[in-house]
Amino acid sequence: MSNQLIQSLNQADAPLSTDALEEILSIPTDGVIEMFARLEGHLVMLGVGGKMGPTMARMAQRAITASGSEMKLTAISRFSNPTVRERLESWGISTQACDLLDPPSVQTLPDATHVLNLSGFKFGAADNLGLTWATNCEIPSAICRRYANSKVAAFSTGNVYGMVDVTSGGSLENTELCPEGEYAMAALGRERMYEYYAQQLNLPVAILRLNYATELRYGVLIDIASKVLQGNPVALSMGFLNAIWLGDANAMTLRSIELTEVPARPLNMTGPDVISVREVARQVGQLTGHAVTFEGTELEQALLSRSAHNYDVLGSPLISLETMIRWSVQWLQQNGESLGKPTKFQVTDGKF
Repeated sequence: MSNQLIQSLNQADAPLSTDALEEILSIPTDGVIEMFARLEGHLVMLGVGGKMGPTMARMAQRAITASGSEMKLTAISRFSNPTVRERLESWGISTQACDLLDPPSVQTLPDATHVLNLSGFKFGAADNLGLTWATNCEIPSAICRRYANSKVAAFSTGNVYGMVDVTSGGSLENTELCPEGEYAMAALGRERMYEYYAQQLNLPVAILRLNYATELRYGVLIDIASKVLQGNPVALSMGFLNAIWLGDANAMTLRSIELTEVPARPLNMTGPDVISVREVARQVGQLTGHAVTFEGTELEQALLSRSAHNYDVLGSPLISLETMIRWSVQWLQQNGESLGKPTKFQVTDGKF
């Protein structure tokens, strides 16, 4: 029934508040509820203080409750923003503060049967290269050593592939990796650390190559719609992209904890569409009556991934591209909350 509820939202208008948005983003799918009904033990979610973590942890807690599972959940973060911790605890989620770059702090983490690492560092990476590499490479090493007897699923990024011909439809997991820029290189370093420890420790690992989770407070569609509504030109340097509704990405990420393997298993995770930036901007213009202007022209290559072959095991996206565009416009028109974190999707040299 959860899937029917989520799909019915495609006929609704955008939520009217941040609370309503977070409620939608954390509705567990039928597949997530069924998975937690099968599982037992302790799920530790690391790095939950970022953009995806709070609603994903809430979805996990809602699924545990709905399924009657006895699985325990603990959400871990530095919690540099204490209101995030307060929100998580108000949703009934146990929390623990930890700096994953501090070895003594890592040793205090609770034991777990399943670990989900959401931590990473992208925005501002070009300005803080040391932290970029430490976050993306040192933290995976520390996690794998601490949780050598667990199952680990962890975020990577589709940026490890590099640009491909738009006509190809996007990279697959066996596509040669060709990272552009230090963020993507560090993300590949992150993957290699997980691969190493999976082999050395016989540690089951899933590596999640996510392309552009988006919601209404940030994301590629909000970035494009904002440009149109502000009367600014939309850059076409990265003329095509993938996107997936954050609620769908949350559900897929949670389901990946059952898909860990030795050797480490990479999984592409994104929506089904190759999205034209030009077409999204035009649709925003049609919805709002704003004139649309562009900057530059599309290249024949773009950063694209294919993931439809994984929908059988991760679940299919339930919120459509049309809904995401329409909601983005409505959210901006009602002055909804913004995280103030542009995705920099138009970057082609890997410098984020």
